[in-house]
Amino acid sequence: MAFTGETLNDRSKGKDVRTSNIVAAKAIAQAVRTSLGPRGMDKLVTLADGSTLISNDGATLLSKMNVLHPAAKMLVQLSQSQDTQAGDGTTTVVVLAGALLDACRNLLQKNIHPTVVASAFLQAADKACEYLRLISRPVDASDREQLLNAVETCLSSKVVASHTNVLAPIAVDSVLGIMPDTDDKDAPVQLDLNDIRLVTQLGGTVDETELVHGLVLAQKGASKTGGGPSRMANAKVALLQYCLSAPKTDIDNTVVVSDYASMDRILREERKYILGQCKAIKKSGANVVLLQKSILRDAYNELSLHFLAKMDIMVVTDIDRADVDFVCRTLGCLPIAHADQLTADKLGQAELVQEVYMEGASSKVVKFTGVKNPGKTMTVVLRGSNDFVLQEAMRSLHDAQCVVRSLVQERALIAGGGAPEAEASLKLKEYAMSLMGKDAYCFAAFAEALEVIPYTLAENAGMKPIHVVTELRAMHSAGVAGAGINVKKGIVSDMYELNVVQPLLVSVSAIRLASETVAMIMKIDDLVVVR
Repeated sequence: MAFTGETLNDRSKGKDVRTSNIVAAKAIAQAVRTSLGPRGMDKLVTLADGSTLISNDGATLLSKMNVLHPAAKMLVQLSQSQDTQAGDGTTTVVVLAGALLDACRNLLQKNIHPTVVASAFLQAADKACEYLRLISRPVDASDREQLLNAVETCLSSKVVASHTNVLAPIAVDSVLGIMPDTDDKDAPVQLDLNDIRLVTQLGGTVDETELVHGLVLAQKGASKTGGGPSRMANAKVALLQYCLSAPKTDIDNTVVVSDYASMDRILREERKYILGQCKAIKKSGANVVLLQKSILRDAYNELSLHFLAKMDIMVVTDIDRADVDFVCRTLGCLPIAHADQLTADKLGQAELVQEVYMEGASSKVVKFTGVKNPGKTMTVVLRGSNDFVLQEAMRSLHDAQCVVRSLVQERALIAGGGAPEAEASLKLKEYAMSLMGKDAYCFAAFAEALEVIPYTLAENAGMKPIHVVTELRAMHSAGVAGAGINVKKGIVSDMYELNVVQPLLVSVSAIRLASETVAMIMKIDDLVVVR
């Protein structure tokens, strides 16, 4: 008995959608490609509100772009994933994805099925990561010099590269300062960079940036109403979440006062109520009061500030609700929601609390130093002459901190300057020779695509890319696993000798994430628009 059935031979729509996706995604990769490396160009971005942004950070640039194509949006999300995972290599991962998509297009033209390509690329990525682990070098989290080398490599490609000597030690010390005390020194540690508070202050230069072992509040300074103190030694700090002002009714009522006697009585009761609250603060032993912002009624009034000033209590107002947790963990105090809960055991202690005038700016900050029971938190006061420099310094410092965090999570270093990609490319080409059939083509194409990183680094540095990549291949074939591009001298050198190193996690994460994104794009054969 003969069976008849339909076979789907017409795949033209799938090809068109795939080609459209590849072209759109490659356009995104081309947009940031010139920003790769220490000699990469900066981009000037005009935002919707009319303000401008200067940066060469891939994740920042792509997040500001108004991208419409769904496949192109995947590359924007790819850079953000790399930023979350490793903190560095956000431009690398997008450029790599663009090169892999180009390789996919060539393989599709040879009539290799997209599913075969996607599967082979994921296997090749795992193989490449294996090779990178073999040439990586272990790092000791307590070896500050090794960490500094990795951070300096990260900062060398930033706009604020000239201030590396200031920002690199701050990035290393701030991350090491929030590391938990563990018995096993080599165990990987998960760190939350939200434990490091970045306080930006306009004015001065980036060189005036400082790391504070304590807390800095960038409010308007201590409240001077009533002549209150702006400096307090041996401070006992209370964080109040209730209001130091006259109470209001729960619903919106109007009280009509018909005579002066009633008005005097109301004022007298209000004065008595606020004085009682201020006496409770004094009785607890607190001499520094932090007042949380209130949205329902005034968190304080002139009368309460006057009473506290007479009691020689320093007041800092307008603490954001979002900052309460950080302040409590830093000072070792507990938030107090009602006057009845105000006891001595809920106070934080610091050797000195003082209002500091920031030189070169008209602003003041309140600085807490010598905290008695400090939590695992750090504060960095960032300075900059204008908003461009300040914002870029903040992004660069965050990336540098992410590099240290990566080294704490996966304690291995690898050479920079395109060395890992060149080594993985060489090893994958050798491995592809041992394979049979379509996989051999796919692995070879993946290996070829990895060379886009050293090629782009050389191109952006004004060198001859083909000549440089050929020399790089020759050195890696000779067994120099750390051979990379020295953009400062325009030659190929051993990156380990020059201390140009980066975390293994950055390279591994970039290859893995780029491969997964490309595999996902390859498996899309239709675009459905739902209105």
